[in-house]
Amino acid sequence: MKPPHRYSGANAAGGLRHWRSLDELSDTPEFRQWLEREFPENASDWLDAERDGLGRRRFLSLMGASLALAGFAGCSLRSREKIVPYVAQPEEIVPGRPLYYATAMPLRGYGRGIIVETQMGRPVKIEGNPAHPDSLGATDAVMQAAVLELWNPDRSQTPMFQGGISDWGQFESELLAVMAKMSAADGEGMAILTEASTSPTLQRQRAAWLAKFPKARWYWGGGGSPIPKLPPAGADFGKADLIVSIGCDIFADQPGSLRFTRQFAKRRRVENGRVNPNRLYVLESTPTITGSMADHRLAAPPDRIAAVLRWANGRGDEVLDPAEQTFARNLAADLAAHRANSIVIAGETEPDQIRSLAESMGAGKNSQSLPEDELATLCGDLAGGHVQNLFILGGNPAYNSPAALGFADHLRKATFTVHLGHYYDETSRQCRWHLPQTHFLEEWSDILASGGTPTIIQPVIDPLYAGKSIHEVLSLLTGTFRPSGYDIVRATWGASGKGDFGTFWDQSVHDGIVAGAPPAAAPGARAAGDAVATPAPSGAPAIPPPALTPGADYLLIRPDPAVGDGRWADNGWLQEMPKPMTKLTWDNAAILSPAMARRHGLGTGDMIDLHAGGRSVRAPVMVLPGQADRCVTVHLGYGRTVAGKVGSNRGFSAYPLQDAHSPWCLAGLEIRKAEGTYELATTQHHFSMEGRDIVRVAGVDEFRANPEFAAPKLPHPPSLLPAAPPLHHHATYAWGLTVDLSTCTGCAACVIACQAENNIPYVGKEQVAAGREMHWIRIDRYFEGAPENPAMLNQPVLCMHCENAPCEVVCPVAATVHNDEGLNTMIYNRCVGTRYCSNNCPYKVRRFNFLEYSPPPDSAEAQGENPNVTVRRRGVMEKCTYCVQRINLSRIAAELDNRRIRDGEIQTACQQACPAEAIVFGNLLDPGSRVSRRKKEPVNYGLLTELNTRPRTTYLARIRNPFSTKESA
Repeated sequence: MKPPHRYSGANAAGGLRHWRSLDELSDTPEFRQWLEREFPENASDWLDAERDGLGRRRFLSLMGASLALAGFAGCSLRSREKIVPYVAQPEEIVPGRPLYYATAMPLRGYGRGIIVETQMGRPVKIEGNPAHPDSLGATDAVMQAAVLELWNPDRSQTPMFQGGISDWGQFESELLAVMAKMSAADGEGMAILTEASTSPTLQRQRAAWLAKFPKARWYWGGGGSPIPKLPPAGADFGKADLIVSIGCDIFADQPGSLRFTRQFAKRRRVENGRVNPNRLYVLESTPTITGSMADHRLAAPPDRIAAVLRWANGRGDEVLDPAEQTFARNLAADLAAHRANSIVIAGETEPDQIRSLAESMGAGKNSQSLPEDELATLCGDLAGGHVQNLFILGGNPAYNSPAALGFADHLRKATFTVHLGHYYDETSRQCRWHLPQTHFLEEWSDILASGGTPTIIQPVIDPLYAGKSIHEVLSLLTGTFRPSGYDIVRATWGASGKGDFGTFWDQSVHDGIVAGAPPAAAPGARAAGDAVATPAPSGAPAIPPPALTPGADYLLIRPDPAVGDGRWADNGWLQEMPKPMTKLTWDNAAILSPAMARRHGLGTGDMIDLHAGGRSVRAPVMVLPGQADRCVTVHLGYGRTVAGKVGSNRGFSAYPLQDAHSPWCLAGLEIRKAEGTYELATTQHHFSMEGRDIVRVAGVDEFRANPEFAAPKLPHPPSLLPAAPPLHHHATYAWGLTVDLSTCTGCAACVIACQAENNIPYVGKEQVAAGREMHWIRIDRYFEGAPENPAMLNQPVLCMHCENAPCEVVCPVAATVHNDEGLNTMIYNRCVGTRYCSNNCPYKVRRFNFLEYSPPPDSAEAQGENPNVTVRRRGVMEKCTYCVQRINLSRIAAELDNRRIRDGEIQTACQQACPAEAIVFGNLLDPGSRVSRRKKEPVNYGLLTELNTRPRTTYLARIRNPFSTKESA
């Protein structure tokens, strides 16, 4: 008898119970064609080549010529450029041994504490700072990809004057004349625009600048992301029995999302065979990773969300459909039972009516410690001639502001304009001067965590180019030339009155959090709710947002989960990361529900014109299960015209549709089908497991009734392979890994962490479309239930490190072998690229370098590669290695100390990044290790164990906590 909720491939109605895409659910001919091509990236290449006139003989002749030319290239002389070796090597630098520095990454105005690994003075990897309250040792995909941003050769490298190369000296000369006139007028007609920030030094400099120029103006804003509104102070998602999320992606896109994820995961984990989970309700219009973790999720348009909330709050008189009624009834009963120990939170992109309903349900007002966006006020002042000299310090408002504001047009009315930015971008092109800005890994600064804890941001490398920080430029604007960022930031904290300031400063920089500073008590920082000391706006009065319209079609605009508001558009890792819900890469799309697509006769890849608020945009369609009906979601960050070789001219810009007064939700959308189709590079069909027994899930009551539902005790099937030796055959260590599906949110931090650690290249849209992405970890997304409102499941899949590895017996050159600790290793210089191993792997976790994907060794991007990991070139098979380089570093340290490697001393890159602590790695021969304890849990199971592969990577089945009618009885 099969255990409850063990995946068998079919439900009672005869269809798939868990499915990855609508094509798989419908078993379309296109899906069957993709599935039946075992290697979709190459299986039919020879047939296509014969049709195109490139046969096997022609191919071999061309390859022979290429190899001959490659031989000549290999005989070239060494570079004649002058190189300078160490005369006296710095004492602290040992080749191959990393150094670590604590700092923080600014993100949406707040800071997340990080630890930066440097090799020979080069930053190569970012990890979370365990001592920092907003990271707790974890990271997300954007934080992991920041190293690639640092080494991006498209970054701005020199000041630009009216589009031509200039230098800082010329800028300072012209600035002196402008500042002399402004000083005589007390700053009248002068203004600064910066993105909102909690930096104490920025606040101090702002106050000093406004004091020197009392008639000048300072505006906050200029970013395309919504201003974060944090949960009420003291909210702990681990202690709450009930969590209600209303259009809020709690576990992503929030300043405190890493902390929230870790808190939530503690209550979802099975430990010692027991679990006491909290319950999560999610009411949203667009699928999010928070929605994928829900025990109850309802997809609904904004007017129906409001109706459900009114009904659940006992004030509704609307007629609800059965799904809405069930959700509202369960939510009302749960709130009545757990109101004293619940968290209700509404997202900052939700309409005001919905946010008010959430507050009335006990949510309370969200904490707000950042000023609201004042870009509309600035546009009014530019139009009225009140601002002639404008300094834009950070951001890219000419691109990422609502087109209705007409910022670029207003900007041209100013006479002296300066833009400080990381790239020569759309805003730079509109300004008289562009100044290069330093990366946060190159500068001194400070910032607060979402809870108020301050951090000193220290540089881990000298500026690669001629950049300056915002603090250094602000010092220029107050008359201090050639300022030092170090002195500017120290001056902020020197005024705090610390007795032994030197010791205080050194400890604060070393630890990554300011020593002894209570939360939200940093000098010069704004407390939550403080007024902004900016002159009263001279623009038009604020217009209230439009009311929700019952039955209307809605346009929903959101920052992209990978490239944000466009600021990371030139980051190849983030462009190629499959977005958690859509699995889309290198593009954005108009996301429609299956029902809405049917009404309009649309399918994925069709082109449509979106009309809203008198403006229109053409976009490709993506049909996504779980998207609310009557809602079309478009993501920002694409359609860039000046974004480097990676980010330019990709996708479409959604900013023309954005309304200045209701930027995130607009009723009255019209859809018109347009001519043509567009290829979207998604990974949703790639490496399909063909309906086999993969993901397993049960409700908490089912788990308690049958704890071993995920892995019943079954006899091993017969095998043609010789029996694998038991674990104790290994002398000292037997490495293994577990993934907890109850806590994995599918955030993809592990994917980018693995990419950064192991020098995995990005390959481009065309190669992804051919199924050739190189990620060593993929996150399979499964749906369960009807396409209109399915439950969602996430499952990371990496090399299983099988004891009976099917890949090893077919390799003709023994390039893939087992070591004496049970790792399935790759010997790259032995691999000849037959790909037999990939063909024989049932888990589809091996990747092949079809082309030369890695950057040239002398490129800027190559400087950020991990020197402890081989950079693979064309024609080599690669896969997860359990971060064997980290194992070896720990082994060396342990042998020097004459001891064994301790449990937890080794963390794989994916484990260290995971905010949910879903991944645990360790020694299976140590019965007290975390991984051994997890593998003893009754919900532990292996993938495809009926094949007798004996995988070292196993999973803990997901446990849900749905509402039971017994609870309300």
